Amino acid sequence: MSQAPVEPASRQQPWIARWLLRLPNWFDRFFPKARSTHLFWLVIGLMVLSVPLIVTPLKIWQQGIVAVILILLGWSVVKLEQWQTQRQSSEYLHLFLAWLSIVTTMRYLYYRTSYTLNLDGWLNATFSIVLFMAELYAIATLFLSYFQTLKLRDRQPVDLSGIPQSQWFNVDIYIPTYNEDVEIVRKTALAALAIDYPEEKKRVYVLDDGRKFPDRREKLRRMCEEIGCTMLTRDNNDHAKAGNINTAMRRTRGDLVLILDCDHIPSRQFLQETVGFFYNAKVALVQTPHWFYNPDPFERNLLTQGRVPVGNELFYKVVQKGNDFWNATFFCGSAAVIRRDYVLRIGGIAVETVTEDCHTSLRLHSLGYESVYYDKIMVAGLAPEKFSSYVGQQVRWARGMAQILRLENPLFNRKLKLTLPQRLCYTSATTHFFFGFPRIMYALSPVLYLLFGINLIRGLGVETLVYALPHIALALNANYITAKEVRFSFWNEVFEYAMAFQDGIVTFMALINPKLGSFNVTDKGVKVTKRSFDYESSKASLIVVSLLVLSLLAVPFWLVLQPEAKEAVIINAAWCIFNLILLVAALLVAYEQPQLRRAHRLERKLGAVIYGNNNETLSGKTLDVSENGARIVLDSWPNLPDAVEIELIGDFGKRAFLEARVIRVDPISEDQVVVAVDFVNLSQSQNDALVLVLYSDVEEWYAQKRTEIDRPFQSLAFLATGLLRAFRDPKPAMPTEIRKQIHAAAQIYWEGQFYPGIAKEISSRSLRIEMDGNLLPNIEMLQQAQPPVGLLLSQHTTDDNPKRLVGQIEDVRVSNAQSSDGVVFLVNRSAGGVTADVEVSFPAHLDARQGSKIRQLLRDLE
Repeated sequence: MSQAPVEPASRQQPWIARWLLRLPNWFDRFFPKARSTHLFWLVIGLMVLSVPLIVTPLKIWQQGIVAVILILLGWSVVKLEQWQTQRQSSEYLHLFLAWLSIVTTMRYLYYRTSYTLNLDGWLNATFSIVLFMAELYAIATLFLSYFQTLKLRDRQPVDLSGIPQSQWFNVDIYIPTYNEDVEIVRKTALAALAIDYPEEKKRVYVLDDGRKFPDRREKLRRMCEEIGCTMLTRDNNDHAKAGNINTAMRRTRGDLVLILDCDHIPSRQFLQETVGFFYNAKVALVQTPHWFYNPDPFERNLLTQGRVPVGNELFYKVVQKGNDFWNATFFCGSAAVIRRDYVLRIGGIAVETVTEDCHTSLRLHSLGYESVYYDKIMVAGLAPEKFSSYVGQQVRWARGMAQILRLENPLFNRKLKLTLPQRLCYTSATTHFFFGFPRIMYALSPVLYLLFGINLIRGLGVETLVYALPHIALALNANYITAKEVRFSFWNEVFEYAMAFQDGIVTFMALINPKLGSFNVTDKGVKVTKRSFDYESSKASLIVVSLLVLSLLAVPFWLVLQPEAKEAVIINAAWCIFNLILLVAALLVAYEQPQLRRAHRLERKLGAVIYGNNNETLSGKTLDVSENGARIVLDSWPNLPDAVEIELIGDFGKRAFLEARVIRVDPISEDQVVVAVDFVNLSQSQNDALVLVLYSDVEEWYAQKRTEIDRPFQSLAFLATGLLRAFRDPKPAMPTEIRKQIHAAAQIYWEGQFYPGIAKEISSRSLRIEMDGNLLPNIEMLQQAQPPVGLLLSQHTTDDNPKRLVGQIEDVRVSNAQSSDGVVFLVNRSAGGVTADVEVSFPAHLDARQGSKIRQLLRDLE
């Protein structure tokens, strides 16, 4: 894991690298315009030719040499891929490593089956076979993933500019809701209305299924009327989200339907870049990536600070693009456009499973329709904030995929008119969530040996390692090429360990009875305000961690009492330590860290204009921004008041004018400063404009391309040090008082007298005045009583209309006056006089009366 960007392709390459990287070009000359069918049979042919490499027996020292050669070869190919300059070269290197990994894995499996199954006694035999079945599942999953990612397809949008607008498709935009916060729905509806598409060709519908929440429904209805979209309801909640969409599709008349989860805010170009694909009459579905602008529990609770790709990046950046090559991209429930008529031909959105989206695309593909995956992030959504919500979401997906496997059996069901590659892709998708029991078995295997003496692998020792290590290393190398920017080493294991127990239960129950379980709405927008541990979601992991610790404590006894088992004991101990690192990280995901910000920050580089003094404007760029504030980089050090007006400008020119309070100014260089501001007193229209600038007026989300790449050893070290980060007290940046430097006439009215001075600093909440202490009576009383006083403020003493304000004395600091230039502004100063710095605050309860006067003074006084 590294923060360093991917090195440029122009770097110097060794001569052997330049020569080897020409091989893919030679290959293309022999196989011009190779299609998916050719690639499929090429893979099958390679596997048949590899059989002798799999079954040839070797002595242990010979296999050791082969293991070293294979590991070095895998490392060399990875290095070679880092030197390549063309995507095609990378694909062929991945293909070569995948083939080498498959051969090595099959050789390991042949050895494992022939020599290491322990069938001595029913207890050893049972656990040995269960572990072997877990390995078979992992190997099958690995091979299916290789097949899915043999070639990744990158799409370009179909330009609509050459098609008359009268021939454009009519599009209905559906936003299904149940009981979510109306303000969350409002953001999505506003952005849907702002999508760049002819008004007469689109309609926005909020599909509310929340009949059990009448107050919320009425609030939602008023919101829809206010912003101009249509609300559709029904008199039941049959089949949850799928039933809600099906009811709407029979009531609306659009050619296409864009489906958005209620928290998925679309960018303005969504339809312009997706609708064009439907001019291919066979296309039934266009899916785009889901992206979440807030940190999920893995990011927040492991304090990764965005340095590690989140769980869904591998799926949307690699797997779906591989599926697209085989025409097997499946519907993900949101951020997708479907052809209404084709979906109605299959009876509407599938209702038999809780993953209605994938099930629907399976049926569309079975009728011969095509799907498209367009890899451009054009929605910004909310990830579940709490670990329990995250687990609930993942478990629902796991249950639904197991239901599809049980009901449809995509690999062998003859009623499904799918191609063999489509069958393999859907089999991979529907079996993916069966990792629960294998993961638990991997964690418990060394425990069973060290604590209970159950020997799951006959003859575990160096011989087993020389077969297993090249299998593991080459699998990591092959996956590294496609996933180095979207999945870091060992993090997949953490994701799976965190949910292994719950996942295992629901997939098992769904296979037994696919009708079990119901659609659960994932909580979004939840605030986590304090640290807590989600014990309920982590009980199984806690038990396994305890067993691993006990197993390590048993190692010295093994070494003393049974030294002849030293190799097996050491290997199992190392296995325990590795599992312990991963499981502790998984436990830390359940240790909820508080959210320090009121709203989630976006790393948007927006144009920003600060309107400060009189007609002065300062232009800059946001460093990051949220619905509550921003950090703005300026190329000069300003003398700003703390109350300013700000204009934010989106990528396509959308603007939001906001009132803001400057809370901090931090220099970052000799010429630049970062101004941190909070937005204040925003009206509903200002909030709406800000939402459109932040989430809708986006040319490309910053998460579209990652610059960090995987560094396996750094990734493991980052995981291992999770404990040090998790218990560190968070230290949010504290606001500082920002006051504008001025030189203006001031008078304090107290006990019937006016006392003149010079105002030196002012903010919307306070004022500092320098006065001649000799003219102020009862300084001690001012310090102790801190009375309210009247104020007159103007730029000069000759101004006829000074502003009248009421303030509260907060402090009076007295010092002996000096005869330097620093105090030339003292009134009636004499040598040896006394200087009084008077701090005055403006009471908050008087904002309604004098707040506008103070803001005017902030702009006018110099």
